[in-house]
Amino acid sequence: MTAKIPTLSRTTPTILSEIPDTRSASLSSVPAVSRAIGLLRALAAHPGPVPAAVLARDLGLPRSTVYHLLTVLAAEGFVVHLPESRAYGLGVGAFELGTAYLRNDPLERLARPLLRQLVEQTGNTVHLGVLHGRETLYVVKEQPGHAAPLITDVGVRLPAHLTASGRSMLAALPRPQVRALFPNREAFVNRTGLGPQTPTDLRELLALERGRGWSEEDGHVTLGIASVAACVFDYGRRPAAAISCTFPSSAIASDDERAVLAATVRAAAERLARRMAGSRSG
Repeated sequence: MTAKIPTLSRTTPTILSEIPDTRSASLSSVPAVSRAIGLLRALAAHPGPVPAAVLARDLGLPRSTVYHLLTVLAAEGFVVHLPESRAYGLGVGAFELGTAYLRNDPLERLARPLLRQLVEQTGNTVHLGVLHGRETLYVVKEQPGHAAPLITDVGVRLPAHLTASGRSMLAALPRPQVRALFPNREAFVNRTGLGPQTPTDLRELLALERGRGWSEEDGHVTLGIASVAACVFDYGRRPAAAISCTFPSSAIASDDERAVLAATVRAAAERLARRMAGSRSG
């Protein structure tokens, strides 16, 4: 999908003229674009939804300007208003651009050899997922030749609180950000009747999984199918992605066997984190 270029109203030049130009001369003729990009970057830099007043302060812009930019970006789908927290976050338009980038992202290229190796080690289907709001987005999938069909595939999004990948990343987020994403029962999707269904359920489960360093789900997405996952941290110790291994519940039934498998997955996640750090420093 090709994102449309925001159409500004006739009053826009008056409002945007209040914004001092700190960019190069090449950007001086399009301050609206420059400030909109700055606003999106500010939203992306925060660990959770951001009030408009905070954005105005961080960017050094008048509140009226920030509200106008947010209105335009929201109309185009790049920003979403979260009424529960009276704040703004990135919208599906930013997600669409992000997924287009991910198709050529070095993260995928760095991860795929490790995922193929993990398939050979475990004999199970493995995924690389990233967190998008309350959802897990799967960006890479590797599977053995005999693998049974799964609902998960590249481009599929599932509720993050139900997936092992999603919870491994949620467990690495600051607690206030998790509360903002899942403020009440209405924020929880139920697929099979299993998994956390309230903020308290999620908080307790994330505390357990945070302590042991990996996450697990069994039948939360599809009955009879289980997964273990580990978070991939970026250079700032933020959750960049997660690697998961999916298998029939009956195939690996004991807690000890799943813990061994999770250790293998976690080792792959740590190797990917080191590869990402090396790519950045290079």
